[in-house]
Amino acid sequence: MVEMNLLAFETSTRRLSVALFYEGGIIERAEVLPNGGSERLLPWVKELLLEAGIELSDLNGIAFGIGPGSFTGLRLAAGCAQGLAYGLNIPVVGVGTLEAVALESGKTRVIACLDARMNEVYSAAYEEGREVLAPSVTSPERIPQPLGDGWVKCDDVLPTARAIATLAAPRLQRGEGVAAALAIPIYVRDKVAKTTAERLAEGGDR
Repeated sequence: MVEMNLLAFETSTRRLSVALFYEGGIIERAEVLPNGGSERLLPWVKELLLEAGIELSDLNGIAFGIGPGSFTGLRLAAGCAQGLAYGLNIPVVGVGTLEAVALESGKTRVIACLDARMNEVYSAAYEEGREVLAPSVTSPERIPQPLGDGWVKCDDVLPTARAIATLAAPRLQRGEGVAAALAIPIYVRDKVAKTTAERLAEGGDR
């Protein structure tokens, strides 16, 4: 892989993290912060750059967890990626948070899950890093199941900036980065909340 410097943000859950891919390795700062924590991100960026001995201007691209996940968290990561990438005139790479969960799990055939609130779960299935079932949001008992045996449901792993950077680096090298203005989260759920009537019509709980 060609040497590159890539910054990554992952803020879709209560675990906020920032990672830096440089010289083929990755360093990360992270903390579990249930209530906010946006003020941590830019200081972490400065710490990582200082540790690596590089400047913002040395970055070749910025990656972020594109979703699904917390609406506020996804906007935070996208906003940080957009702001820095726009100012530096470098591309951004969005990486699915469930794909990052699958990587972190270390499993070959994994159904990656994240809490979606409202008694629902985000899920997607991956086999050796390849998406088998696209991200969806359902009740826990209705999580889609891929065909075949050997699938492991992973609902106790959170996505990390380290995983985002690992997945984004080869994509950036292949020229798959996009302009900062296109750094838009993927929410999966079409809106934050549904009415009681809508949930009942879908067979959900009150």
